[in-house]
Amino acid sequence: MEEQQKVPYVVSGKSKVAVAINAASKTGEWIKSKLGDYKQLNTKVSSQDLVTEVDKGAEQMIRKLILTYCPDDEFLGEESVGAGAAASAQAINAVKDSEYVWIVDPIDGTTNFVHGFPYYCVSIALAHKGEVIIGVIYDPSHDELFVAEKGKGAYVHGNLMKVSQEATLGESLVATGFPADRGESLRLNMSGLNAIVPKVRSIRNEGSAALHLAYVAAGRLSAYWEIGLNAWDLAAGSLLVTESGGRIGDISGEDYHLAVRNVLATNGHIHQELMTELHEAGLQHIPAQK
Repeated sequence: MEEQQKVPYVVSGKSKVAVAINAASKTGEWIKSKLGDYKQLNTKVSSQDLVTEVDKGAEQMIRKLILTYCPDDEFLGEESVGAGAAASAQAINAVKDSEYVWIVDPIDGTTNFVHGFPYYCVSIALAHKGEVIIGVIYDPSHDELFVAEKGKGAYVHGNLMKVSQEATLGESLVATGFPADRGESLRLNMSGLNAIVPKVRSIRNEGSAALHLAYVAAGRLSAYWEIGLNAWDLAAGSLLVTESGGRIGDISGEDYHLAVRNVLATNGHIHQELMTELHEAGLQHIPAQK
């Protein structure tokens, strides 16, 4: 097993995954160079949902890098979609049947970026007719590149990733996040948090859905859940998790698809136990966000 994890990951320079890696790494380094140097800070759905000119510039850079090599593909970026759940759902519905669509979050963890907290990333996914086939997440603060191709495994630093082996909640390190919607979504997530904290080894919230998913894939977290996310938060990380042997879907128990907003991702071993606890805390039937 140890030898298997040292097998290097080789990417063809002309492949779509190479395009994603190039866009993520170049943009990530540019974002890092802007740390503490943003000029405009605005909000979207709430005062906790931040956006800067760096987010917008990063998305433009990624769009240009990808469409230069893949001009016939569709592109869906967070900063090109209006705020709110309805706008997100409409954007996903418009591209769900596309041959190829790139789904991009230029900075996942903008609040961390604004405060200089080194936990943010570039998230790039490619979906083929609604199924994610490439997922790339780059963390410039730690120079970590997470890459997955459908059916080919998931890798970090070129080494094969596998989910953790914790078999019960009691021995698990679990992450969550706090929704930008400070109404019902936050109330439900806090209900879940109150229920889960006494039952796990510990809880983390680092403020980036994409990196939480990458950490589940890498075996650094046993599980992660959050309410009210979007396709660009989840798409790349969803493939990292499944290609590492984990499980991801809606908190309700529904399998993952691009329209999932309430996510539960685990190492697979604790999935049912954690989902049951969240359901008992009231997270089984979550009202649609507006």
